Amino acid sequence: MHRACLFLLIFASMLWGQSPLPKDEEKELAVLLKQFTTAYHVVEENFADPVSPEQALYGGAIPGLLRTLDPFSSFLDPDQFRAFQQMQQSVQKGFGSVVSVSPGRVIVLQTLPSTPSARAGLAAGDEIVEINGYRLDWMEPDALMDFLRQTRQNQARLMVRRPGVATLMPFLLTPAEVASPSVSRAFFLRPGVGYIKIESFEEKTAEEFRKALDKLGTEKLRGLVLDLRDNPGGVLPAAIEVAAAFLKPGQVVLSIRGRSGPGEAIKAPEGSQPLGFPLAVLVNGRSASAAEIVAWALEDHDRATIVGEPSFGKGLVQRVFPLPESTALALTTALYFTPSGRSIQKSLAQLHRPMPERGGSPIAAAGGGAASASGEYRTDAGRPVKGGGGITPDVLVSPEGLTPFRTALETSSSFLKFAQRYTADRRSIPQDFDVTPELLDDFQAFLSERQIRPALSEWSANREYIRNRLKTEIFNLTFGVEKGDEVEAQRDRQVQKALEALDLR
Repeated sequence: MHRACLFLLIFASMLWGQSPLPKDEEKELAVLLKQFTTAYHVVEENFADPVSPEQALYGGAIPGLLRTLDPFSSFLDPDQFRAFQQMQQSVQKGFGSVVSVSPGRVIVLQTLPSTPSARAGLAAGDEIVEINGYRLDWMEPDALMDFLRQTRQNQARLMVRRPGVATLMPFLLTPAEVASPSVSRAFFLRPGVGYIKIESFEEKTAEEFRKALDKLGTEKLRGLVLDLRDNPGGVLPAAIEVAAAFLKPGQVVLSIRGRSGPGEAIKAPEGSQPLGFPLAVLVNGRSASAAEIVAWALEDHDRATIVGEPSFGKGLVQRVFPLPESTALALTTALYFTPSGRSIQKSLAQLHRPMPERGGSPIAAAGGGAASASGEYRTDAGRPVKGGGGITPDVLVSPEGLTPFRTALETSSSFLKFAQRYTADRRSIPQDFDVTPELLDDFQAFLSERQIRPALSEWSANREYIRNRLKTEIFNLTFGVEKGDEVEAQRDRQVQKALEALDLR
């Protein structure tokens, strides 16, 4: 009982320490905490299984409190808080290998320099068949991904099948901190037109973005495709710096409106030299928060064309408040608005989790992301744009879907298996390699051996898809996954639409 009281005192002191409460509310809180302590004592004394104070507070009381607020406020236990801090620093524990995961198969595509995988001697094309005595051939992709995430936290014993080696090869890997760049790709789609992929916004993203531009050479660029698809957001200052790179000094990037004080407008810094080449930004349903801030700021100032699918619609300002015992609270404190006044946040009304009334709710004040009274917003040039939460792209285009035939090829890892065999039989692959009609015939025979025999019409309809996928996997294994992604981009219909939107003739 004493430990329960101690935990409650720590929690209460944290609450009172944030800002003074009115005396009547302070008394009410003291009464409620006493009731909680009494209830905990009854549970501790009478429940069938032992209950700890940590379980009562960290697993019950605090998460229960946050569930009454909104779907995004959360409690971070010590492991989650540590992972959050590592994510912000773009550092994760792992082995430093890029793998392809399909049902029952994990294939190494690339080992990163100076990482445990590279030092141990893992190579592109190696198949990991066993980890710590557990065989992988029965696992589905989701289970495999979870298993891989767990095993990279501790020393792991791997059994590996290498093409051309008769027996399985053992490897012992000890995890280390591996830098995880948030700007993962920077290459040319065609002469003068660059492509940069930002995975998330972390503390070093702006610096990495500048390095990516330097790699391409800003003097060479006539246009850029900025890929924010699947980007969940992250650190706001990094997003502001990326957006400001394309905006005039003093232009608003976003405004923040909370329940305390007037809204704050954040602007591109004075004295900056904005990049002037045409820009297209890719988004999809998993682009959220800071990624949406960048896209909408560039759209509102007529600086970029937005291409892809409607974005997620998460425009809540969240702050992380450290607590005792290496824990933290992630709390919604305000809302983001675009330069034209649009709320990024989708409506939360249907979730039945209203913000508390005390002091007023910024979400309610925003109307849950509803449009303005006139029902429309306009960019700097007067172009009408939609509000209501989430980005509706200027150019709507869905990704290319998988037909049953393509699904069969992907789930059977046919492209990767053929690429492994093809690269194992050759000492070198030239940089100008391309898939010939003869190689397509060899692949068709390879499929037939594995009881995959498409109709002639189906083969013909998918010929270019097959050509691109074969070249992608061969480049993955030979030159690394970035070169493979360059090939893949030539087939990506959203990337190709972004190229069209740049309108470079």
